Amino acid sequence: MIRELWTYRELAYFLAWRDVKVRYKQTVLGMLWAVIQPFFLMIMFVVLFGRLAKIPTDGIPLPVFYFSALVPWMYFSTTVTSAGMSLVSNTALLTKVYFPRIMLPVAVALSNLVDFLIGSILFIGFLVYYDLPFGPNLLLWPLLVILLVLLSFSLGLFLAALNVKYRDFRYVIPFAIQVMLFATPIIYPASIVPEKWRWLISLNPLTGQIEAYRSAFFGHRIDWMGLTVSLALTLAIFFYSAYSFRKMERSFADLI
Repeated sequence: MIRELWTYRELAYFLAWRDVKVRYKQTVLGMLWAVIQPFFLMIMFVVLFGRLAKIPTDGIPLPVFYFSALVPWMYFSTTVTSAGMSLVSNTALLTKVYFPRIMLPVAVALSNLVDFLIGSILFIGFLVYYDLPFGPNLLLWPLLVILLVLLSFSLGLFLAALNVKYRDFRYVIPFAIQVMLFATPIIYPASIVPEKWRWLISLNPLTGQIEAYRSAFFGHRIDWMGLTVSLALTLAIFFYSAYSFRKMERSFADLI
């Protein structure tokens, strides 16, 4: 699989570029949609959960607290959803031309990085506006991005294979994403979860990543245990997803 990824790397680039162009084709605002969605979600969260519900944010300004988690969350949710549907939505391509089927989820993960980077630039603008200092933890950010991409791609890869065989997953995926929004410390910090239940939210591999993502920007102490658990779970999901995808790949053309 790694050899195929390297051999067809140019195909992954062109498929990713195709996805970016199709996404913003004939749109008035174009790539501004990459920041409009998390920005307006942030406003809703500030009003509903920050002002009305008064959920604590560990001393971080409300807009920055929510936007810092929404940028990686938007990448994760969009990538898992789109990658999970990537095989079914490219039926004509799969039945006419041979290429490693894994390139379609790979292209989704790469194309969504454009939106993620645009959102990250706006987030840096928030940090400058609120005069929040940059600390040495920021050096961890590139590794967190790689970990986020790997987790999103792995789940999308597994769901893409299942979606070919069981079309129910086109309904399961959006529902599961909605559940994960509340199971991940995006609206709230992990610190408000009672200590005896902290292990439960750690089983969500995105929890350690979101917390580390915030710590990287705000200079808080990084929860290395939570990040290590997230890394272990992400690698386990990746290897299992790659194995399952490879095993089911032979029957894709017949089932699709």
